[in-house]
Amino acid sequence: MTSTASPISFEERLDTSPITRTMWWLWLLSAGLIALDGFDFFIIGVAIPLLRQDFGLEAAAIGAVATAAIAGSLVGSLTLGPITDRVGRQLMLIVDVAIFVIATTGTALAWDATSLIAFRFLVGVGIGADYPISVSYITENVPARFRGRMVIGAFTFQAVGALLGALTGVVTLSIFKVLYPDTDQFAIQYAWRWMLGVGVLLAVAVAIVRLSFSLESPRYYISRGEYTEAATAATQLLEAPISITPELEPPIATERPTFGELLNAQHRRSTLLASVPWFLQDIATYGVGIFTPAIIGLLAFASEPDFLRREIDSATGSAIVDLFLILGFIGALLLVEKLGRIRLQIIGFVGMAVGLGILASSSLLPPGSRGEIGLVLSGFLIFNLLMNAGPNATTFLLSGEVFPTSLRATGAGFAAAFAKAGAVLGTFGLPILRQSLGVPWLLIALSGCCLVAALLTFVLRIETTGRSLETVQALAAALETGTGST
Repeated sequence: MTSTASPISFEERLDTSPITRTMWWLWLLSAGLIALDGFDFFIIGVAIPLLRQDFGLEAAAIGAVATAAIAGSLVGSLTLGPITDRVGRQLMLIVDVAIFVIATTGTALAWDATSLIAFRFLVGVGIGADYPISVSYITENVPARFRGRMVIGAFTFQAVGALLGALTGVVTLSIFKVLYPDTDQFAIQYAWRWMLGVGVLLAVAVAIVRLSFSLESPRYYISRGEYTEAATAATQLLEAPISITPELEPPIATERPTFGELLNAQHRRSTLLASVPWFLQDIATYGVGIFTPAIIGLLAFASEPDFLRREIDSATGSAIVDLFLILGFIGALLLVEKLGRIRLQIIGFVGMAVGLGILASSSLLPPGSRGEIGLVLSGFLIFNLLMNAGPNATTFLLSGEVFPTSLRATGAGFAAAFAKAGAVLGTFGLPILRQSLGVPWLLIALSGCCLVAALLTFVLRIETTGRSLETVQALAAALETGTGST
């Protein structure tokens, strides 16, 4: 007698599959986009001292230049996330890459502060689209046992991009210092264009990867009831013949996703967990991160009279501390499945608070002393290491796990947009508050934000580690009604 094996769903086939070549391609594409994000966000911190002199920028204008891309990312996440749920991940990737190429070219060729702000805003729109697209693309298309490490692995490239930005600044400024040792004028006028021009080359490289690879998420097709297309995409993804039928798959989404759904009883807890701690984190992450070279310059190299030498030293210090961003992500890769998302996020927030406290305490020592420089570097190292080992990785990961497929890009986009509101607050407000409060008290205030975020993570916790995406939805709904346990 011959027994026939029961058919299994796409979810079950995916979760028992090895990592296929197609999965690696989609991971590489997402990682490339996130590296571009990191470079474009943080290169401006190296360029701002030059821009300040070239365009004659005051404090408010400096804040606007630094904030433009973050404000754009808020708009991009908020608007392009829902559109991604409607038109698909694949089409939005094409639009996203096109935005990057056009916008980064414009920033390198900007003719005044207004044009630079406009093009930086457009860069931010592209970055904002990356968050919901990339996290949805990876989360929906890799086995659950690899999901956390692959999402965080891709997000690690934000730190790679930031490090590349700092190194680009060091190399560019050093070249101008060698070519024009007797004047800073050429560096002030052209070095920042070279720096931003590297972003154009990165955008073109990502575009080449995008044009060589094409895949829509099978779950996206399933959520729309397009089972023939879903089977074709699943066959490409798993590199094996796959049959998908309505009987085996999740219910079809019959309505277009809206932001109102994120605050209904079923999804409210997920929305708050994905959004509020990320908002508080980004106040500190971008407020400190974008101005890392400036903060290092103020705290450690303020006594250096040579403008270019001071900026080279500050950019070099930024590159050193950026290495710990990468080490932090490596820590997240090693610990995210062992400790879980929630515990790792709480530990990271507390570590960020400690690092900021050490930075603040450096002001108690004589300026330029070894002790002060040691505390500055130690504070940044702890801050960057624990930030990326914890919330900078886990907030992005959770935003892609706690929402259902039909609402995933919308929810992740809302969370990213809400977070970028915090980034705008931190980036635009930091230069102004620094003048009124001073750097030490400002760092203490940011430390308090991190401690509040740790507390909220514990209160709102939904542990997704080791659970299928469908199981996570059931857990979130049960916790919301008080019938579930983390």
